[in-house]
This record gives sequence, C-alpha cells and structure tokens, in this order.
Amino acid sequence: MKLLKFFLIGLLAAGITFQSCKDEESKGTCSDGIQNQDETGVDCGGVCNECREGIQGTWKSYPVAPILANFADSIVATFNTNSTYNIDQWKGGSKTVLTGTYVQTPSSVGNIYTITVNQTSPTAITAEGIFEVTDNDTRMKYEIVQTTPSIGAGAATAAGGFGSSTFGGVPLGAANIQQYTRVK
Repeated sequence: MKLLKFFLIGLLAAGITFQSCKDEESKGTCSDGIQNQDETGVDCGGVCNECREGIQGTWKSYPVAPILANFADSIVATFNTNSTYNIDQWKGGSKTVLTGTYVQTPSSVGNIYTITVNQTSPTAITAEGIFEVTDNDTRMKYEIVQTTPSIGAGAATAAGGFGSSTFGGVPLGAANIQQYTRVK
C-alpha cells in the first residue's frame, strides 16, 4: 500500500511539473525565434527590444577605409531606430563625435539599401551612398560621400554597386568602402 501511495504522489508531482512547464513555454520569450507575445517581429517589438531594420544598431570599423585614414583610425557608429545617429571616430587618441539624422531605403538590388546622412554636428553636411548588411546581420559594407555642400563627389548607387562612388568623375573603387562589424 505504501508503494502505491508513493507511486500516486510521484505521478501527481510529475503531472504538476509538466503542466507548469507547459504554461511557461506557451508564454514565449524574446529569444525563442518565434513571433509571439505582442512582438511586432520575431523576438522584437512589443515587450521585447525595438525591431531593427537595415543599418540600425551599433557598428565598429577598424581599420578604416583607406580614403578615411587621414581622418580616423577607428569608428564606432550607432544608428538609432528613431533615425538619429551618433558616430565616434578616433585619430591618434583624439575623439570626434558626429551626430545627425539618416534615411535608409531598401533598393531593388539584392540586400543593398540607399542611405542619406544629414549631419548636424560638428558641421552641417549631407552625405549619400549605399550599404549592405551581411553574414547573418553581423557585418556591413558602407560607402558614402559628401554631396552637400558639393566637393565634386558622386554617390555610389545600388545599380553601380560597391566601389561606384566618384570624386571629380574618377571612381573611388575599394578605397571608399568602409567595413563594419556589429557591436550590438
């Protein structure tokens, strides 16, 4: 009889454990790879962090593109979901902070986006170009040039591909392609 009691108590405990685990699983999490809860995307939005699109997030570039080597040794760029950005660039231990807004638009070419960056500090300029996020959202190719005030540069286009930006009508090629790794 004692054996039967222990067996029934064990069965009851197992049933309670199974039911409570089942209830927990049905609640979902922000890392289960499923759009559930009140998420607006898979594991983002609603109760989770905001959903990222395209360039949004924080990126680091070291070393920098050859064309930028006179201005920076390394760059950390944060593109916020509210379309503002903050770029920290270092040269010889000195830090310069660039801030402004941006507009990104998916192109009709692969995963390439066009981007317009409207810098407000330390100087007001507009730069245009393209970017592409690759390698499972961990790497980014980025190519932009200043277009306003004009310095004689032409922006890269999605149709022209990476390396299509120009200066004085001469293609800049790989010298103006910035490589970034996602920090977060």
